[in-house]
Amino acid sequence: MGGEEQVCYTFEAAIEMAVQMESEGFRNYFRALRMVKDRAARQILKDAALDELEHKHQLERALIEGEIKGHTLDRPVPTMNLDYVLKKKEIGPDADAREALAFAIHLERESLEFYRKMNEGCAGAPMAVLFEKIFNDESRHLQELEDLYEKHFLPEG
Repeated sequence: MGGEEQVCYTFEAAIEMAVQMESEGFRNYFRALRMVKDRAARQILKDAALDELEHKHQLERALIEGEIKGHTLDRPVPTMNLDYVLKKKEIGPDADAREALAFAIHLERESLEFYRKMNEGCAGAPMAVLFEKIFNDESRHLQELEDLYEKHFLPEG
């Protein structure tokens, strides 16, 4: 998907693209999980990988049922945009919890951007609502990661 053009795919094609994106996210977390030694970092990566599997499963169900079912948000959750502050870098075997959170924050931001583009490209089409719901849910996951980062690694006001 090069460029900034807005394109809406068929429902099936759009969901397949989203499933692929979630699978790639899972693979990124899984690769990191296999190499990282730090216990806290491993737990962060494990939780994030399991979230990606849940997203993928939700999308595959939508492919079969024609809609997203279950818990979804009506609006996006505001985030702190920590990805702009945290340097994006590859995660290594000696990564700690802080680096694992930064890694996860960047991956979640990429997911949000994907769903934002899909939603905009499908504006007015029936599946735009689907991508809006997924975007809103992804924003909640990003906020949870940012809150965790803030709690443990950012100094008080």
